[in-house]
Amino acid sequence: MGRSILVVDDEASIRFLVARGLVAEGYEVVEAVDGQDALDKLDTQPDLIVLDVIMPNVGGWDVLAEIRRRGEMPVIMLTAENDEHARIHGLDLGADDYLAKPFSVGELVARVRSVLRRSNRGDEVGSVIQADGLQIEISARRVLVDGTPADLTRREFELLSFLATHPNRALTISELLERVWGSSVDYQDKHTVAEHVRRLRGKIGDRWIETVRGVGYRFAPAGVTPPRPDDLAAV
Repeated sequence: MGRSILVVDDEASIRFLVARGLVAEGYEVVEAVDGQDALDKLDTQPDLIVLDVIMPNVGGWDVLAEIRRRGEMPVIMLTAENDEHARIHGLDLGADDYLAKPFSVGELVARVRSVLRRSNRGDEVGSVIQADGLQIEISARRVLVDGTPADLTRREFELLSFLATHPNRALTISELLERVWGSSVDYQDKHTVAEHVRRLRGKIGDRWIETVRGVGYRFAPAGVTPPRPDDLAAV
C-alpha cells in the first residue's frame, strides 16, 4: 500500500492535476475541497498534506495551525502569495515546504518525496548527540538545552540535526538547501536558511551554531564566539 497524501484545494482542476501526478508515482490520494473538509479528514492520518493557503471559510493557515496543534504531520503549502511575508508566516506555523502557484506537478511530487524522506529520517537513526549542554535525541525528535526541552518545528529540528551530525564543518547555503530542504537556490530563497538559523538560535541560544561569513554555517559545540547582529544578514 502506498503512502497516503491528503490534497487540500478548493480548485477542482488543481486537485485533479496534483492527484493524478501523485497516483502515477504510487501514492494514495485523499482529496479535501476546503479547509473544513481537510480538518474532518485529518483522522485518516495521511502521511503528508498538500495544503492550499487561500480557501473560503477555513483558510490554509488555520488548517496548518490545527495540524501543528495535533502533531508533526508533514505539510507542503500551496499558494499564489509568492512573497517573503507569506513564506515567513508559513515557517512560523511550522510548514515543511512552500510552493508558489503556478507550479510544476513534477516539482511538487519531488518535494513530496523529499519531505517524506526527511520525516522518516528520525525513525532510521537512533543516536543521541550531546554537545556542551545540548542534547539532540534523533529518534525521539527531541532537543534539550541544559536539560530543558526546546520547542522546535520539524524543519528547525532537521536543520539542527544535520548541522550537528557534521560538527566543525562549514556547510554552504546550497548544501543545506539540498540536504535539509531537498531544494536548491534555483527554487528556494537562500535567506530561508538564514531565517531558520535565526529562529533556531532564538530557541536554543548562540552557543552551537557559528556563522561562516560568505559561506554558510558550522556546528561548533565549544569555544564559539556569539554571532554579531549583522552576521545573519551577511550570509
